[in-house]
Amino acid sequence: MKQHRFTFIFGLAGTVLLLFIIVPLIATFAHTSLALLWQTILEKEVLFSIGLTLYAAAFATLLALITGVPLAYLLARHDFSGRQIVEGLIDLPVVVPHTAAGIALLMVFGRRGLLGAPLAPLGIHFTGSSAGIVAAMLFVSLPFLVDASKEAFRAVDPRLERVARTLGATPWQAFWWVTLPLAWRGILSGAIMMWARGISEFGAVIILAYHPMIAPVLLYDRFETFGLRYALPIATLLIVVSLIVFTGLRVLSRPKHADRLSS
Repeated sequence: MKQHRFTFIFGLAGTVLLLFIIVPLIATFAHTSLALLWQTILEKEVLFSIGLTLYAAAFATLLALITGVPLAYLLARHDFSGRQIVEGLIDLPVVVPHTAAGIALLMVFGRRGLLGAPLAPLGIHFTGSSAGIVAAMLFVSLPFLVDASKEAFRAVDPRLERVARTLGATPWQAFWWVTLPLAWRGILSGAIMMWARGISEFGAVIILAYHPMIAPVLLYDRFETFGLRYALPIATLLIVVSLIVFTGLRVLSRPKHADRLSS
């Protein structure tokens, strides 16, 4: 009896939190005009904005895969001086307000920034360009990929690498043929989470690169210019995209043994 009461109370608390998430989403769908939603879907500006959002977030994720996965491996396998400082720096973008992150990025990539100024004569601009959008998304979302990759590498038994080395494999071969195939699922989950987080970014992007507009910035612009009625369809589209990404994440990160049990 006591166990049932305990379970009921905890379940009730969890239900309240789930309703806090579900009810606003349902309300958004319910108050969106289907005719206006279809009209919004056909707008070239909206389609371009959503496409740019997905592309920029994917490109930022690709850059993080190239640079972040090696760093995650070092953090997982090597105990070196200053490792905790490095791990703290990786997680810093999570706690820094993203508008503050946008200002910090502007000091580096702005027209008069440390990198923006010398790169401008070469025709490379970050303010008001897709490059600035990618930089902002990369900064705020890279912790998701690096942390997930680090935990994935830590889950792989180091003895497997040592066995491969004793059989004549080089460090590169041990990484590519032993560690990476065993850690890929965690890395992929981190990449999808980073991509999803990049899609939702607003604060850093709007300061560093207002134009061209990604979907969250366009949503804000429509709300400020035309009001709630014309912002709702874009909000609905973004929620749908987020749900698709979430579903993909859950499917790809599902453990293999769960698939066997359900079959």
